[in-house]
Amino acid sequence: MTTVFVLFHTHDLGEGETDDKLIGVYASLADAQHAQARTAALKGFRDAPEGFVIDPYEIGKDHWTEGYVTVRTRRPLQRRAPD
Repeated sequence: MTTVFVLFHTHDLGEGETDDKLIGVYASLADAQHAQARTAALKGFRDAPEGFVIDPYEIGKDHWTEGYVTVRTRRPLQRRAPD
């Protein structure tokens, strides 16, 4: 099977929230590493260099093989103190 390399970036926003970005899909690990180097110099990314991940994926293969459950959470409302 053919393998591609997927470059992601995740920025931790705190309180369990993240901002996730798919940067691109590349034919080789070297291509993905070069893309990471280019992207790491850009605004925002340069402030969070630890957020990059390169994952190999086989083409033509299911990568999610189980069902899922959606869990909705509510954030507590932030109320202003009376003036």
